Amino acid sequence: MTGSSNGFAVRTEGVSRQYAMGDALVHAVDGVSIAVRAGEFVALLGSSGSGKSTLLNLLAGLDRPTSGAIYAHEQNLAGMTSEELAHHRSHTVGMVFQAFNLLPRMTLEENVELPLRLAEVDRAERSGRVREAVERVSLAARLTHRPSELSGGEQQRAALARALVNRPTILLADEPTGNLDSVTGDTIMELLQEINRNLQMTIVMVTHDKVRAARYAHRIITMRDGKLVPEGASDEIA
Repeated sequence: MTGSSNGFAVRTEGVSRQYAMGDALVHAVDGVSIAVRAGEFVALLGSSGSGKSTLLNLLAGLDRPTSGAIYAHEQNLAGMTSEELAHHRSHTVGMVFQAFNLLPRMTLEENVELPLRLAEVDRAERSGRVREAVERVSLAARLTHRPSELSGGEQQRAALARALVNRPTILLADEPTGNLDSVTGDTIMELLQEINRNLQMTIVMVTHDKVRAARYAHRIITMRDGKLVPEGASDEIA
């Protein structure tokens, strides 16, 4: 997919996601409309339970909205078939999570290559793509190592390489520094910033860390109780 004509990589229109919990209806995301420009680095800020991770999963096509529309390069995810959503997840978006989600029995090289296999990329092309991704995160010397032989920071960089290997246009990161110490976390943030600048990649990052969000993202979108907090009213949310 290419960039959309209006310059938005991702936008939502009145998106809601409701869950039934017993007799109660939980409004995890409640009428949210956002627009993220191509090449923008946006932080979704909010406390636990604010709906930010649910919104990220909706943007990724991992979940479907109860109502509203979600556009990635002007393609409406809410109207896609399961096959089209799978294509969206494997070609348009890359995802990084707080838990690194690396497969323990696979080497770094095999973990990074996995999305290429799932996307049925030609075998002859895979090693070059893997090499490109691991060099981007400075892990070329660790290709034969398994996750247990890597530090936490190296595992998150490996997860980042895996997210980049299919050359997505949008990178979605859910608390990418949550399991890391502050110095290692800053290294990951600087790497995300570099990817955003050098690859012109759109990044939407979920975080509860207001200081990091302010330091690294172009813009902060704050959520509380499933809704957007108007700009200027978010100062009390840490």
